[in-house]
Amino acid sequence: MNKLNIDKLIDHFPLLKTLIALQPVSWFNPEITPVEQGIKQVGLNQLDIQQASDRLARFSSYLMKAFPDTAKNDGIIESEIIDIEKMKQQLQLDYGKPLVGRLMLKKDSHLPIAGSIKARGGIYEVLTHAEKLAIQAGLLKEEDDYGKLYSESFKQFFSQYRIAVGSTGNLGLSIGIISAKLGFSVSVHMSADARQWKKDKLRSHGVNVVEYEQDYGVAVEQGRKEAEHDANCFFIDDENSQTLFLGYSVAGQRLLKQFNDLQIKVDQDHPLFVYLPCGVGGGPGGVTFGLKAAFGDHVHCIFAEPTHSPCMLLGVHTGLHDQISVQDIGIDNVTAADGLAVGRASGFVGRSMQGLIDGYYTLTDQTMYNYLGKMARLEGLQLEPSAVAGVIGPMIVSENSEYLQRLNLEHHKMVNATHLIWATGGSMVPEQEMQDYIAKSVR
Repeated sequence: MNKLNIDKLIDHFPLLKTLIALQPVSWFNPEITPVEQGIKQVGLNQLDIQQASDRLARFSSYLMKAFPDTAKNDGIIESEIIDIEKMKQQLQLDYGKPLVGRLMLKKDSHLPIAGSIKARGGIYEVLTHAEKLAIQAGLLKEEDDYGKLYSESFKQFFSQYRIAVGSTGNLGLSIGIISAKLGFSVSVHMSADARQWKKDKLRSHGVNVVEYEQDYGVAVEQGRKEAEHDANCFFIDDENSQTLFLGYSVAGQRLLKQFNDLQIKVDQDHPLFVYLPCGVGGGPGGVTFGLKAAFGDHVHCIFAEPTHSPCMLLGVHTGLHDQISVQDIGIDNVTAADGLAVGRASGFVGRSMQGLIDGYYTLTDQTMYNYLGKMARLEGLQLEPSAVAGVIGPMIVSENSEYLQRLNLEHHKMVNATHLIWATGGSMVPEQEMQDYIAKSVR
């Protein structure tokens, strides 16, 4: 995109000036659509989500054998939700105003196998591929006990096939670990943003890690090229995969059950706000799709991005989606939040989900470090920088009276609101690395 076009774009979308200045910004979607209409736009439905849920249930016996830490949840990869009252008090102190409603946290940071939200979509896509190969070869039927896959004979079978993926870190971890466990030969193409410990962990599982000095886009492109030259190589496309998307979407019906078990209401008078860190968009997009399918128009999903990598906000706000990158407007895409270091958003998520995502905001790396430290001190939770991006979301929403008025959410309804911060990763971070993060926190 040439400079003249960018100048015109900035004239047409003044918000871009704030983005280019790397200043925090928030924008609430004026074209949010009713859920029923929005879901049709995606081209997937409740049946697709249910089929994904059923597939994960079929694999539960395998997962319990291959990863014993999943046994306590009967082989289902799921995380708990907790109240974070001390963090609520801290936010009220920091902002000098009350936060009405209940503040909770979804601990995808502690999901088994991969320790991040990517244990949903990444693992699901590999399992889907493995099931397809085994069924086509006549080695598996859907009514079988999938625990049989945990065997040397199946490892030998899957070793004929390869899997490739491009990643900033956590998606690569999830796909690398599950693929290697099944027996696949797997290559993870990792961008310059990826943390060294994630590369080391993958290599310890026998994964081929290919490193690049460039960003996420280059890593993905190289992974795609590797697969093009090998008929037995399956490329997992974080930017456009509907299978990944559906793996994330199962979180919606599961959260609904968790809320029912805790007797937490979600309706017109009890709104639910969910704050999701966003990189390329597949994870938060899939979770949002599942949440909207489960809770309807009473759940409101807000995406959080670093000031240096606001690709989804840029793409949706301008309507250009994956036709524009943050680098096109002079932003460097360099952030401590490695999972969010993406310059160009998923065109699939941006276009199909634009009517279902309520809003977007950006925050600085220092703000993420600060709340990482506060979360560790106050709640005893160790999270990655990207995983705390959602923490300030409730304050941003509560300050935006125009947005709340548009939703007809008066104060007496907001008192009944639940604010859910989706913590996306952190439990696998080595202790020294975590201490280095905390040291960068300003009280």
